[in-house]
Amino acid sequence: MKPIFYSGILALSMAGCGNPQGDNSTLRSALKDKFHIGTALSVAQLTGGDTLSERVARENFSAIVPENCMKSMFLQPREGEFFFDEADKFVGWGEANNMWITGHCLVWHSQAPLWLCTDKDGNNVSPETLAERLKSHITAVVTRYKGRIKGWDVVNEAILDDGSWRKSKLYEILGEELIPLAFRFAHEADPDAELYYNDYSMALEGKRNAVVQLVKTLKERGLRIDAVGMQGHIGMDYPAVEEFEKSLLAFAETGVKVMITELDLTVLPSPRPNTGAAVEASFDYQKELNPYADGLPDSVATAWTSRMADFFRLFLKHQDKITRVTLWGVCDDDSWRNDWPVPGRTDYALLFDRKGHAKPVVDVIVGASKP
Repeated sequence: MKPIFYSGILALSMAGCGNPQGDNSTLRSALKDKFHIGTALSVAQLTGGDTLSERVARENFSAIVPENCMKSMFLQPREGEFFFDEADKFVGWGEANNMWITGHCLVWHSQAPLWLCTDKDGNNVSPETLAERLKSHITAVVTRYKGRIKGWDVVNEAILDDGSWRKSKLYEILGEELIPLAFRFAHEADPDAELYYNDYSMALEGKRNAVVQLVKTLKERGLRIDAVGMQGHIGMDYPAVEEFEKSLLAFAETGVKVMITELDLTVLPSPRPNTGAAVEASFDYQKELNPYADGLPDSVATAWTSRMADFFRLFLKHQDKITRVTLWGVCDDDSWRNDWPVPGRTDYALLFDRKGHAKPVVDVIVGASKP
């Protein structure tokens, strides 16, 4: 089927972008010689619906990743019909503000369009058909932004916490060829782009070992992989910093770089241990699961600052292995943690509060970055 491209008109300006390079008090300036400091952007921040977070992102970060607009269900909701308006705005905003731009994500079981794996009768397509559909999608998307997007999360969350393969419909049809095929298609579409594997709960030993083996397998097959993305959806008591460091070092030892992706730190209780960051997890609202609806007590805020600072000290310690640290959102009210895995809660998971003010941890990070 011949693709149909819908492309919006983009008109973005750098007016009011501040002085991020000249002020060493900003994250962007303080970390510029360490690693990229990034954030995820939503459509609202790109279309004028959230000017506060847009300004904070522009002034404080050096890298961006799209929160949702580049996932396959949004880019190609129907086979052969592409919707690029929002993705175009995202890339244009990044270019206008001199950002390192990462595409997220080419293959993910959770937000794939229904047509991708099934025929008109709802039956699974053949491995050959799915491979061709993946190649068509990846080629169209990567080619469109060739030379503009610097790196791609090629495959997202394909391995379970115990190290086994996620039994998604993608895996059901293609098996262990899923990841090698996706990396091959992405590299063929843009040979200069960096390619990444991204997943959560990466501090767990089972997943650590499986991802190490995955990287080795891709390299043995002559396929390009530049970095492993360690999602940083962390809590006040998990994971142990030492276990996170073990995985960071294990991935780096395979010869790839490490990126800290999707970083946020929740202070809220989990309704079920070991939920990981599975987006499909959902629990009913209970008042006791939302203890800080009216504000964060000073003691909890202090503990949060200490915990987040510990992780940034770890990142700075291993800055030679890390290329990017990306927060999953800009200000606290942007965070998905407010609604996951329990809708309607109030969380305080990011570096900037609901008024766009830097939290005390930002000064700690800036100070720790100095020689």
